[in-house]
Parts: sequence; C-alpha cells; structure tokens
Amino acid sequence: MSETPEEILNGAAKELTKQQKMIKEAKSIFIIIISVLTFRSVFFEPFRIPSGSMIPTLMIGDFILVNKFAYGFKVPFTDLVLGESSFNPIYVFGKDDPKRGDVVVFKYPKDLSTNYIKRVIGIPGDTLEMRNKVVYINDKAIEPKEFDGKTIMADMDDKFKGYNLKFYHTKTGEHEHVIQQDGDNYYKVDFEKIKIPEGKFFVMGDNRDFSYDARYWGFVSHEQIKGKAMFVWFSLIFPFGENPFKFRPGRIGTAIN
Repeated sequence: MSETPEEILNGAAKELTKQQKMIKEAKSIFIIIISVLTFRSVFFEPFRIPSGSMIPTLMIGDFILVNKFAYGFKVPFTDLVLGESSFNPIYVFGKDDPKRGDVVVFKYPKDLSTNYIKRVIGIPGDTLEMRNKVVYINDKAIEPKEFDGKTIMADMDDKFKGYNLKFYHTKTGEHEHVIQQDGDNYYKVDFEKIKIPEGKFFVMGDNRDFSYDARYWGFVSHEQIKGKAMFVWFSLIFPFGENPFKFRPGRIGTAIN
C-alpha cells in the first residue's frame, strides 16, 4: 500500500527535524571542545609528573594544575606544537618574567614537543655558579640546611630508596622548599660561573643529583615557558612493569612552593 502525499510530507519533516537535531548536537559538542581547549590553552592546564627530577617537591605520579596566564595573557593556541613546528605565544597583555624560585612547566629546548618541569634558579642578569653542590647567585650562596628526611623517605618512590639521600631546607627567591642530594654522587659538584642573558632562565630540579636540567642543556627562553605550577590535585602510580600501585591521598591539595 503506497503512502499518501501527506504521509510522505510528514516523514520528510520528521527526517529533517532529526537532521537538525543532530546538527545542533554536533555544534554543541564542537563548542564544548573548543571551549575546553581554549581554557587549557589560556587559563589552566593539568599535567602529570612522569619522572623523579623534582622529588621531594613533586612525586612520580602527581597530577598538577598549571596556571597558564601567570606570566601573561596569551592569544589562544599561539604556543602550539605541531609535528616539528613550535610556535611562540602572542601576549595580549601582562607579560611578566618568572620569579626566582617559581616551579614552571616549559617546552624542553632540545625537543619542543616535550614538556619539562623544573624550578627557576637564575633569572636574566644573574650570575650563577655551583661550588661543592652549593648554588651561588650573584656571588651569594643559597645556603642549604640539612635535616632528617625520614618522613620523606617513607613516601619516597622505590627507585630512589637505595641511594644515600640527604635532605635540605633551602630558600630560592621567596620560595622556601626542600631539595635532596645523593651523598655518594660527585658527578655535578661544581658548575662554572655564568651570566644569564636577557629573556633566558636557568632551571634545576629539586632532586639535584637526578635531574637532567640547565646544567646539561642550557637556558630556557621566556617563550618556551608554558606556566607556573600551582598545586597537586591527585597522586597515583598505576602498576606498570616494575612500578607498584601507589595512591597518595595525603598529597591531594598540596601547594607547590
């Protein structure tokens, strides 16, 4: 039995309504995705800590939130990395330099598609050197004060527990924090005095003897810095290979100083 013209029209109308609804939903999803990506590009972005270079400030498996506009408000997506091409951010206003002691996420200068996190030790115009593992900024020592790190060792990632670790309270700029050193490691005891150029920054990990940082590959430019680390919002190691499962609820909400 063939359909009447009225039934054909009603069917076409229903099909059109269905298509319109799908288009509307697709537009909504697209707007949400763009909004989220814009928010991540300009305001805040989550990162996961994959290595131990910033222990004890940051542990392997920490999930952190990074303030993307801490050093200036950028045009969205202007600092993207696409394949082998990396673009410098365009600042709308408020461009500012990181402060000495800030913990920053940046594009690794030797491979701009990779993100690193370290602490800013030297800023433009500073002279910096290391003597017997003590950092000197403008000829003034950043004096470390040793303390018993049993509490830190109890929560230490397993791969570092076999080393002769020593723990020190120190202050870099306005940031009071803790560093750790391997008492048996004498590979990077000294670092020849240098002057930090304009627009460049010298960064180091708080896990001083297990950090691949500016002592090995040089300066970080302002354009390569993505933002300032704010706090830990989750901490979890998934069981993979030799890594045991580890959940650290006590680290949730920890401010990064």
